[in-house]
Amino acid sequence: MKDILDKAKNIKIVIFDVDGVLTDGSLLIGDDGQEYKAFNSRDGHGMKMLQKTGVEIAIITGRTSEVVKHRIKDLGIKIVYQGQHDKTIAFNDLLQSKQLTAAECAYVGDDVVDLPVMSQVGLAIAVQDAHPMVIKHSHWQTPSAGGRGAGRDVCEMIMEAKGSLQAELDSYLHKD
Repeated sequence: MKDILDKAKNIKIVIFDVDGVLTDGSLLIGDDGQEYKAFNSRDGHGMKMLQKTGVEIAIITGRTSEVVKHRIKDLGIKIVYQGQHDKTIAFNDLLQSKQLTAAECAYVGDDVVDLPVMSQVGLAIAVQDAHPMVIKHSHWQTPSAGGRGAGRDVCEMIMEAKGSLQAELDSYLHKD
């Protein structure tokens, strides 16, 4: 685990896939064609805490969804690439626009479409229930499944590596 924490210390931005990472991968579609997704509130709070410590968050997802647009706005995430069938294009744009190196990026994925980016970043993370090939090619696997706390696992692990987790958690305790 020490080598993972060493990699995490250098991370300036965490890139999340959506379906299967921030959700459990289910696609709920109503008779009217409206798409619904269930997000984990603890994942969202972890993302807010991580951003508060100075680590940015980005989204790169293959699907395009109004639901995702609403969720990321609520979380204050400004860097979003939807409808990315080739996620490396978005990743390269992100590196250039933010003037980052791949080593300064973490990517959280669950399926083989995430591997082209995961193979380039400094910290490749697979959610607990990811495809076996994604797990094999990741540096770290979350204890929780996609949509079930994996996002929070990632945020807290990175804050732990950077030494900001305890202070962030302690800020919720009222000390007299």
